Amino acid sequence: MTEKRMLILDAGTVQKIEENRGDMSVSEFINFVIDSHFEETAAPHQKDLVTKEEFQHFEEGIRDLLRSFLEFFLSYGLELGKQPTDGELDKLSFKLQGLSKTIKAKKL
Repeated sequence: MTEKRMLILDAGTVQKIEENRGDMSVSEFINFVIDSHFEETAAPHQKDLVTKEEFQHFEEGIRDLLRSFLEFFLSYGLELGKQPTDGELDKLSFKLQGLSKTIKAKKL
């Protein structure tokens, strides 16, 4: 048998409990709210967050993908016999170098 105690609350709190408890008893609702609060403070929204390492891994993957796309389009354009202008080739080459430098820097 569980021991019962009396809890004295102000009228505003009692009104909030009554408005939000639905089909639960007052005791069940208070237990639910307390349990929910402690679960949140123990691990606040962990399932919604990513770690720094996960984000860095994602960022590296995106940079690798971008670099692959640039290399693909550069080589595809050259294979078709279409000669890119020197400015376009230099821009793409510069972007590829920049991406590979940032990836190497992140790995160190």
